[in-house]
Amino acid sequence: MRFVRYQTKEKAPHYGWLLEDKIGDIEGDLFGEFRRLDATLPREEATLLAPCEPSKIICVGRNYAAHAKEHNAEVPEIPLIFLKPPSTIINPNDPIILPPQSEQVEHEGELVVVIGKRGRNILAEDAKEHILGYTIGNDVTARDLQRADRLWTRGKGFDTFAPFGPWIDTDFDPSDAVLTCRVNGQMRQMASTRDMVFSVGTIIAFISSVMTLEPGDLIFTGTPAGVGPLTAGDEVTVDIEGLGVLKNPVKEA
Repeated sequence: MRFVRYQTKEKAPHYGWLLEDKIGDIEGDLFGEFRRLDATLPREEATLLAPCEPSKIICVGRNYAAHAKEHNAEVPEIPLIFLKPPSTIINPNDPIILPPQSEQVEHEGELVVVIGKRGRNILAEDAKEHILGYTIGNDVTARDLQRADRLWTRGKGFDTFAPFGPWIDTDFDPSDAVLTCRVNGQMRQMASTRDMVFSVGTIIAFISSVMTLEPGDLIFTGTPAGVGPLTAGDEVTVDIEGLGVLKNPVKEA
């Protein structure tokens, strides 16, 4: 099943579900008890929003060995995690804004886990019980500031630096799906999710040993090799096989 958040000219942001090219409302709590209403709204009449509103965004660094290598960095022995503030979130098709403080903003296409059930100290083998589904993200990064600061908060934390969507897929299998990222149609990144150093279950177990995961929280699972610059006028497209496509234009501040 695919869940969305959407709005129309007549309707405020609302959770729904997709049936082919039509949207039906979700009545109740998407992360608790709910029921699906009939899918009658043509998808083209709605604007798809970022598909949930997380309390936090946890990201995993260097989770593909080739990406660590391209930055002359060691592959971590345990998951390397950092946070992006919720203010980085933008919707599919909204513009990524290049901050004037940076001269090197780069794309990082990623598979994103959406937490569905609150948990702390979750075992890797129990992780699926806490996952609502999966979506697509772009961990946009001001690389020059990341390197200058060593701590990553500023380089990862600018407004518009966490586009994700267009929906949450509850049936997606993350074990072996091809992830690609293109800029203006030119291939930049391509790898399979099977190349991740740490699996989704391991990542959830590790993060939940540090902090409580809440319904709607996002986990960006890391990016493959091939990250590269974004400039004003670009369009960046992240595609995950069997999951969907996330597109965003790029603009100056």
